[in-house]
Amino acid sequence: MNPTHTDNLKTNLGQATDHLKQAAGHASEAVRGAASVAGDEMRLGKAQVKSNLADSALSGIAALEEGAGAAREQVDQLMDKGRDLVDSAADLIRERPIASFGVAFAAGWIIAKLARSGGGDR
Repeated sequence: MNPTHTDNLKTNLGQATDHLKQAAGHASEAVRGAASVAGDEMRLGKAQVKSNLADSALSGIAALEEGAGAAREQVDQLMDKGRDLVDSAADLIRERPIASFGVAFAAGWIIAKLARSGGGDR
């Protein structure tokens, strides 16, 4: 089974978090190392921080792209459920047209009564 956009989104966000944690760790190591070691250690730590931040940015971008796909999946599922509901209602109307008309008429009458009684309170 192929991973969904939602699964990919979660993976990419997890990777972004890991990269940020690594960047923070490297940054603190670089600061500690700078106190005891010369500028070479600082330059190496800076390069590692930049690398991890770049990786984090790439993972974040990938997560955003997967987020769009995940949103499309959710909309498609909702649309399918809506179509199923409409199809079920259409089937019910075809099977029992008189009962369906009666229910629709009663619902309209109740809504009209509620609308009229709600307008007089203002």
